[in-house]
Amino acid sequence: MSGHSKWHNIQARKGKSDAQKGKIFTKIGREIAVIVKQGGADPQSNPKLRDVIAKAKQNNMPNDSIERSIKKASGELSGVNYESCTYEGYGTGGSAVIVECLTDNKNRTAGDVRHAFDKFGGSLGATGCVSYLFQRKGIVEVEKTENTDSDELMMTALDAGAVDVMEYDDYFEIITEANAHNNISEKLSRVGYTVLNAETTLVPDNFVTLDEEKITKFNRMIETLEDLDDVQEVYHNVNLPEEE
Repeated sequence: MSGHSKWHNIQARKGKSDAQKGKIFTKIGREIAVIVKQGGADPQSNPKLRDVIAKAKQNNMPNDSIERSIKKASGELSGVNYESCTYEGYGTGGSAVIVECLTDNKNRTAGDVRHAFDKFGGSLGATGCVSYLFQRKGIVEVEKTENTDSDELMMTALDAGAVDVMEYDDYFEIITEANAHNNISEKLSRVGYTVLNAETTLVPDNFVTLDEEKITKFNRMIETLEDLDDVQEVYHNVNLPEEE
C-alpha cells in the first residue's frame, strides 16, 4: 500500500507553470463558469461545483474571486462563454497525451495545442486515438497524521466503495470509480478524517518508459501545453522519474 503516486505524474495540473497564481485563478474561473452553466450555482446540488470550489480554496483563490466567477456564470455579472474541447495525440516515444481545454475560440486553441505537439516531436491525432488507453477514476486524498491507523482507514474506504488505497509520506490516496469520489469523501469526513482533495482524473491502463533524452523533450512539451491559457488539464501515460 506504499509507494510513489503515479497519478500525480500523469496529471500535469500541478506543474511548474501553475506556480503563477494568476494563471491558476484564470483556469479555475473558467472551470467554474462552465460547471455553473451546466449544473447550477448551488454547490449543494451541483457536486462538480463543490469539487472546483474545493480546488480553488486549495490553491488559495480568494473567496470574492470564487463568488465573482459563480455570479458571472449564473448571469448576475457579464462574462465570456467558454466551450470545453479535448485534444488527443502522441508525444515523443509514442506516448499518449490528452489535453482538456476551455476556450472562447476553438480555432485559436487548436492551433496553439497543435503547435506545442509539433514543436517537441509529437503529433496531434484524431478524437479517440488514445483515449481508449485511459480510464476515468475518482481520487480522494486524506491527510496522514501520527494517529492515523492505515488499516482502519483502508477498511473504512473500501467499505464505502473505494477501489484501492495507497499510502504515501504525508497522505493517503483513495482510488474510486469516476462518480463515487464525492460520496466517499463525505463519508470519510463524517467519521473524522481530513480530506485534502477529491476529484476525477484520467488514469492510463499502462505506463510507458522513456529514456532521459526523450523525457526531457516530453516534459518541455507538457510544460508548454500547461502554460496555454485555454488548457485546463493534461494527462499522459509516461512513467516519470520520481522527483527528489
